[in-house]
Amino acid sequence: QVGVTYQLLNLGSPVGTPVAGTGGLLFFGLQTAAGFYTVTATNTVTGCTNNMTSGVAITTLPLPTAHNVNGGGVYCSGGTGVVIGLDGSDAGVNYQLYLGVTPVGTAVAGTGLALNFGLQTAAGIYTVVATDATTTCTGNMAGSATITINPLPTTFFVTGGGNYCAGGTGVSVGLSGSVTGVNYQLFVGGLALGTMAGTGGTLDFGLQTGAGTYTVVATDAVTGCANNMIGSATVAIDPTPAIHNVNGGGSYCASGTGVHVGTDGSDLGISYQLFIGGVASGAPLTGTGGALDFGLMTTGGVYTVVATDITTGCTSNMAGSVSVVVNPLPLVFNVAGGGTICAGAPGVDVTLSGSEAGVDYQLMLGGTPTGSPMAGTGTSLNFGPQTTAGTYTVVATNTSTGCTNNMAASAAVLVNPLPVAYTVTGGGTYCLGTGGLDLVLSNSDIGVIYQLYFGVTTVGTPLSGTGLSLDFGFHTTTGTYTVIGTDASTGCSAPITDRKSTRLNSSHVALSRMP
Repeated sequence: QVGVTYQLLNLGSPVGTPVAGTGGLLFFGLQTAAGFYTVTATNTVTGCTNNMTSGVAITTLPLPTAHNVNGGGVYCSGGTGVVIGLDGSDAGVNYQLYLGVTPVGTAVAGTGLALNFGLQTAAGIYTVVATDATTTCTGNMAGSATITINPLPTTFFVTGGGNYCAGGTGVSVGLSGSVTGVNYQLFVGGLALGTMAGTGGTLDFGLQTGAGTYTVVATDAVTGCANNMIGSATVAIDPTPAIHNVNGGGSYCASGTGVHVGTDGSDLGISYQLFIGGVASGAPLTGTGGALDFGLMTTGGVYTVVATDITTGCTSNMAGSVSVVVNPLPLVFNVAGGGTICAGAPGVDVTLSGSEAGVDYQLMLGGTPTGSPMAGTGTSLNFGPQTTAGTYTVVATNTSTGCTNNMAASAAVLVNPLPVAYTVTGGGTYCLGTGGLDLVLSNSDIGVIYQLYFGVTTVGTPLSGTGLSLDFGFHTTTGTYTVIGTDASTGCSAPITDRKSTRLNSSHVALSRMP
């Protein structure tokens, strides 16, 4: 009613200030104090008061007990999350977890004990609101829990790996990139190896020799978050070729055919290269499963063999080595001497212009040894007078190595025959005052000059052979007469035999006078 003020009372005590009547409904606002509320009206002109009929009671219900929100924390992206809970709860009260203003899951009924809302994975601030199941009164639980998600290290690709030969240095394993502040752990088959700090660039874990699959795990040095890098690198060890022994080698004489070099075995699929002094010699041979022969080697030096697997390229040095020694031939000196002699003469010398100590020199006649070898002296050699006709050569032999060499040139000995011996006839006894006795040669040869001698004195002029008997005429001086035949072309001469012998060195007839 207009002109009337209305006072709200709680158990007879004024609540707030009077409210003037408006002629309509009055609203005294929200009241939170428990009690019984009545209203007294007062006429502002007359001061007369009157209690309004009836009244209302307000009853205050208790809020759920506030318990502390706990849990939360930091975890790495991709992890299982962290637990959020309450340190206590009450029966008959339901507890709802919130992330910001959004409910998370369903409400959990109080048990009188601490509550666990389970693992939470979303980042943010978590709170809990409790609702009394009977009164529906709600209350915020004390505090909150924050979940922070740390990112995983950036992923990069594992690089490297591959095959290498047993006994080699291995192969590199690396990472295509890295981040500073992150440590990178290398693993092989789950076994941790070395760790490298990120540099912002690629990483190289160095040469790896162990066979297996290599992976890398990155760990943030601050957050501890770890992440597997992409892919893996496999290291495999290829076996090297089996080792066989190098054989052959030895010594041979210069200009000879050489000596064989080989191996005592080989394997299929393997290539074998011969080396001399570290330099490849000839084309490689492919293994046969048996022994190998690289052929005759003529170059002096130390020979080795390297085997290479044709598929993997792995190599092995074959066991041992062999040496090829090329023994020099004796030095060449000149054969000299020889010449022409008459049959029965002392002969002509055959010589060598020089010689070496330790070398024997064999005189050869028509390819056949003649006489004993002569030991070299370091000077010229004289094989002495030779009377047999033919071509003389010399072969030198090193007494240590057995190497031989033909000496230069040759010496020819030509033996001219003596004139044929014919019989001187005639002579005898003659009477003083007669014409003497005739001296005759039984036969003669064309090209031979025949000279009559009385003792050592020539008698008359020489006669040329005619192929018939020769008549030296009548002679009166007593004594012994001989005839010497001389070959006009060779100069060889020989006394003619007497009538009693066909091939004596001398022939004579006696001439005597009778008184």
